[in-house]
Amino acid sequence: MGKRRKGKLPIARGPNAVIVTAMRRRKTRQAADSTHSWSVLRHPFEPQSIFSQDRVEAIHQAALDVLQNLGIKVLLPEAIELFAKHGAAVSGDMLRIGSDMVEAALASAPQSFTLHAPNPARNLPVAPGQLIFTPGGGCPNVSDAIRGRRPGDLASYQDAVRLMQSFDVIHKLTPAPEPQDIPVHLRHYAMMQTQMGLGDKAVTVYGRGRQQVQECFEIIQTALGLSAAEFSDAPYCSTVINTNSPRMLDKPMAQALIDFARTGQMCIVTPFCLAGAMAPITIAGALTLQHAEALAAITLNQLAKPGAPVMYGGFGSNVDMKSGAPSFGTPEHIQMSIGSGQLARHIGLPWRSAAGAAANTNDMQATHETVMSLWGCLQANATMVIHAAGWLEGGLTFGFEKFIQDIEALQAIAHLCKPVAADAAAIGLDAIEQVVPGGHFFETDQTLNNYSTAFLEPINADLSNFGTWQKNGALTAEARATAKWQAILHDFTAPPGAQERVGRVEAMIARFTQAGGAPILE
Repeated sequence: MGKRRKGKLPIARGPNAVIVTAMRRRKTRQAADSTHSWSVLRHPFEPQSIFSQDRVEAIHQAALDVLQNLGIKVLLPEAIELFAKHGAAVSGDMLRIGSDMVEAALASAPQSFTLHAPNPARNLPVAPGQLIFTPGGGCPNVSDAIRGRRPGDLASYQDAVRLMQSFDVIHKLTPAPEPQDIPVHLRHYAMMQTQMGLGDKAVTVYGRGRQQVQECFEIIQTALGLSAAEFSDAPYCSTVINTNSPRMLDKPMAQALIDFARTGQMCIVTPFCLAGAMAPITIAGALTLQHAEALAAITLNQLAKPGAPVMYGGFGSNVDMKSGAPSFGTPEHIQMSIGSGQLARHIGLPWRSAAGAAANTNDMQATHETVMSLWGCLQANATMVIHAAGWLEGGLTFGFEKFIQDIEALQAIAHLCKPVAADAAAIGLDAIEQVVPGGHFFETDQTLNNYSTAFLEPINADLSNFGTWQKNGALTAEARATAKWQAILHDFTAPPGAQERVGRVEAMIARFTQAGGAPILE
């Protein structure tokens, strides 16, 4: 085995020989493309369970019992009328919904569909087993190491969308940090212009009243050159529907469930049940309440239009019982994610979960909380993971350094989604044969043919030794992340077609603005 073979290089005997030979080989090889295509991912592992199947069925039946016997409060008269028309028992704004109505809604809700993006290459299959990452959403503040923590503004939102657009592992755009410098009745115009003008990924629309929603729909149709029929035939945007736990659905959310359904757009139903505060303190109890609220919202959505694209959702965790503050990345957060996945599979729908961080700054706690909650979502086989990058303070702040460091974690998970080769070349008996006992594999043919692509290259981590790290400035992970986002923004170019899309809606938005904008539905 130690003999030199014809056509093969001799085994190197020291580190200098390895470096010299590798560099010589590198000059003769075409540089490998270091980019990755993570635009569509599927879960690499089987989903985990915390409940036996009979306990999942028991929670489902308990949730149906909550809806039928305890009821849910609905604040939108139009929604009450729709429920009543289909047999719900109405007492003022309290509704009792029969299990037959819920089961009919679950039967009509599609198990899979495609969420369309301005760039068709960015279309997202939405189905059980898919894995979709979206960045932090809904944050009113923004933070970075240069300018500190501050209220979100349009410039910061535009920069955030540039960052979201720049990484393949981020699959759709979200509204964060929300531009507080623009009045709410005009804010949706700026946010739609930003998403259309700086990105080509699937877009998000807030459900803040019929007029705002309809105007956003018109903007998307015009930007993409779609007829009303084409737009209604497939989802081109999504919204998140949060129930008001416990057991209440407010006017804007109920209105959005109806309006998005009737126009064929996607609703992501998400009760926010924090165990010990807005939900029972036990995991099973919190999931029962979450499940009941989600089923009620899905039922309203399907009553408005059977077959409308809708996702089951759960964003559950616990609170700190000393302060009442939300906690994320806890064992309870992970357990609620896994349990939510079991309930979603029980009813057969794609579903969303969420990562998250309660940390007030981009520190070790923030990284720990997000990574732990991401692994919970992975174990749960969540179809869509929201707040996967940039989320701080329980959603109050979008952090630029936090975004970069979270991308590192998301890319590692995405890399796990790639099949692992185990053919003869990967098993590598030739490589093993080339190396004498006690030798090294740096210069085997297998290593030299694959060294530039074999391992995932970190985007922010520094893998050098202490001496090299110190010589290069002893930069912390946060300092490297600051430099990374600054470089991305400096070099950013809007994707092809984006400026044309936003140009098509400028006159429309000017007309909407001149007419006074659209008030938020209270």
